[in-house]
Amino acid sequence: MSRAPKRQRYTLEEDIQAQTEARGLDEEEVPAAVTPTTHQSPQRSFSFSTSLSTSHEDSSSAEEEESPSTAQTSVGTESSPRDPLEEKVTDLVEFLLLKYQMRQPITKAEMLNTVIKRYKNQFTVIFERACKCMEVVFGVDVKEVDPTIHSYALVNSLDLTYGTMLIDEQSMPKNGLLIIILGMIFLEGNCSSEEEMWEFLNMMGVYAGREHFIYGEPRQLITRDWVQENYLEYRQVPNSDPARYEFLWGPRAHAETNKIKVLEFLAKINGTELSSFSPWYEEALKDEEERAQARIGPLDSTTAMCVAQHCPAASPAPNKD
Repeated sequence: MSRAPKRQRYTLEEDIQAQTEARGLDEEEVPAAVTPTTHQSPQRSFSFSTSLSTSHEDSSSAEEEESPSTAQTSVGTESSPRDPLEEKVTDLVEFLLLKYQMRQPITKAEMLNTVIKRYKNQFTVIFERACKCMEVVFGVDVKEVDPTIHSYALVNSLDLTYGTMLIDEQSMPKNGLLIIILGMIFLEGNCSSEEEMWEFLNMMGVYAGREHFIYGEPRQLITRDWVQENYLEYRQVPNSDPARYEFLWGPRAHAETNKIKVLEFLAKINGTELSSFSPWYEEALKDEEERAQARIGPLDSTTAMCVAQHCPAASPAPNKD
């Protein structure tokens, strides 16, 4: 696939305090907000700045010491006592992860009796924050399957199947990072250089060669595991000497999800409208049109566009006004 031209610059701003209050979590989270800016960059269509606690192990590297996100993550987490509701959110996230790993549904009654207990009046707030964390950090959706008993299933976001056969009590779901990487590749013009990728991941507190409490060793995960699983393509830049590498969507990513779903995910975790991604939405809709044509054979352009627009994920972008 050809590399699309880069457009309006986007910034993934970090807002540790606001995001912590919104999700009720400690430093082991991925605060993220995508906001449009008016300035342009010839090198990049957007930049990411976010934060994620990377490891339970100490590290004295200069890179970590100089990381603004690392410094900001620790601000306020040790100087003041945690809100009891935040502790309940963290407890509920751990309980949801256990259920996900065991491939078991969960009910409201279980959550109330096992985790929430005397904070039952605050259940809605705690539950919403925990679900947001599951989606943003782990790429897991909490979907109600039986409203009569308030039973919920825990499923991978965007219908990605990665990890469904690898779940055990020692592993954590990694789809959240995969979706964000797919989003970055798309927003960068369908192709991201390795330098850009690691610059982005470092801003998240994810470093090559440094064990991460969720992702394990990130370089192995991104350049080996996800490449072998065909979610990412990792290839040498043509005619580069010394050799440089770049990332693209792999065939499995194209098969299991699409650009519109990824944009919807980014908009949702940011709490913004899909119209904020208008230039990319237009490309994503065109991509769906081409996929629809490939699936059902030659059609006139009007019919193909109609099929694309009526795909479940391809609803029109909201108006800006």
